[in-house]
Amino acid sequence: MKNTAPVQRTVSPVDGSVYVERPLASDQEIEAALAASILAQQRWKRVPVAERSAIVRRMVEWCVARADALGEELTRQMGRPIAYTPNEIRRGFQERALYMAGIAEAALSDIAITPGRRFIRREPLGVVLVLAPWNYPWLTSVNAIVPALLAGNSVILKMAQQTPLVAERYAEAFAAAGLPPGVFQYLHLDHAQTARVIGDPRIAFVAFTGSVEGGHAVQRAAAQRFIATGLELGGKDPAYVRADADLSSTIENLVDGSYFNSGQSCCGIERIYVDKKLFRPFVDGFVELTKKYRLGNPLDAQTTLGPVVRTEAAEAVRAQIREALGKGGKALIDPKSFPAHKEGTPYLAPQVLVDVDHSMQVMIEESFGPVVGIMSVDSDEQAIKLMNDSRYGLTASIWTQDADAAVRIGDHVDTGTWFMNRCDYLDPALAWTGVKDSGRGCTLSKLGLEAFTRPKSFHLKLK
Repeated sequence: MKNTAPVQRTVSPVDGSVYVERPLASDQEIEAALAASILAQQRWKRVPVAERSAIVRRMVEWCVARADALGEELTRQMGRPIAYTPNEIRRGFQERALYMAGIAEAALSDIAITPGRRFIRREPLGVVLVLAPWNYPWLTSVNAIVPALLAGNSVILKMAQQTPLVAERYAEAFAAAGLPPGVFQYLHLDHAQTARVIGDPRIAFVAFTGSVEGGHAVQRAAAQRFIATGLELGGKDPAYVRADADLSSTIENLVDGSYFNSGQSCCGIERIYVDKKLFRPFVDGFVELTKKYRLGNPLDAQTTLGPVVRTEAAEAVRAQIREALGKGGKALIDPKSFPAHKEGTPYLAPQVLVDVDHSMQVMIEESFGPVVGIMSVDSDEQAIKLMNDSRYGLTASIWTQDADAAVRIGDHVDTGTWFMNRCDYLDPALAWTGVKDSGRGCTLSKLGLEAFTRPKSFHLKLK
């Protein structure tokens, strides 16, 4: 009998072919996963934290040992050059998971209150639903999956349609690491099914990474229940280049921060404000380095810039560029200098725009593609005003030799993370969080572990 279950298809941006097909979970499969998660979590929360950490470490070892294979299938799913995809696992994924495993025992220990026998115990929340995106599927998901498990929760992962194999590989890795059955599971779901799972009383917490619109959908689905949601949403992250910046290093890092992963990073650089004294040399150097990218098939080891995730995403970026040019902006890159650039495809040349302002979408709305606008500023105060003129607030960076000035200016910028002389990076020892439409809650650091627990107070009167 022919299977008529709905199917999700992953269309590879590499060549437009269907790379993965998976049936969506049935109602019976969803129910079985939820029931298994509840039972497994009751046992898992009794497992010592040191043992949980050891399992996480073995899971990481399994993934790192297979980084090349996992990287290649990631390239085929979402288009990042194969020169870079294995490093998502070897570097950021491994760094974050091992850091969290390393601090778990101390971070989750009881908080003693003296005098007397009083203490606060951190208890797991229950079943955590992780909704992870395609752009950095290993890096974003590990931020929630690992601390949730370390804290004693069970996890159900719903991965974006573009990268379903990541969820399946997690399951293989955790099974190889000895994680008890039911503690980690994944489901392939559509939007309606996801909303129903969020509304199920057995879900205790939802960790979502994605668009602002997706965050609103999660909130609506959870609105009838008293559960917390962790939301990492969009960004329009700015950089401010002061007059005392190291020009060469600043250009190198900001070009990389703008175009790595074809600009498809929530904390990538999307707008740059440069002191007028450095504006011309900065722009010239930025354009010169941008032209050195090689746009092409991401399975070619020489490619440094792959396609964006789908043609519709490329068209959205092209529309922002056209709107900026129509309002007086100037494009400094000729797309014809990138032979692989082709209208009507996901292959999109990088672009640098000047003569831009905040009347243009490219300077105020998330682009999520290989385009950046650069403006000249007269002062720190003007830079602060422009950086804050956004509905987003995930990260922002300053490029200067004056650390005191960096702290002083950072105190006035509405952002979750403030960088000096670096960008587009998550330090696992620091809380990863956003303000305004960039979301709420946090992951990573000691605070990120605590986010997957609830406090329970013990007050023991002995006499």
